[in-house]
Amino acid sequence: MYLYYYLDDFGKRQYTLKKFDLSGKPTLSAHPARFSPEDKFSQQRIIAKSRYGLLKTQTKEPKY
Repeated sequence: MYLYYYLDDFGKRQYTLKKFDLSGKPTLSAHPARFSPEDKFSQQRIIAKSRYGLLKTQTKEPKY
């Protein structure tokens, strides 16, 4: 079984196991996208993020 959600009248997520909400519209998946270890473009994404300083190792630690 998969967990789905739809937005209620106030814009809040309502979680359900059904594929359609109360008005008959299809619900959205509540699970994150799958990760593939065979990702062919991960190296290009890492290079682009490092170029613009977006890697986690390049950001400053937040002060609490």
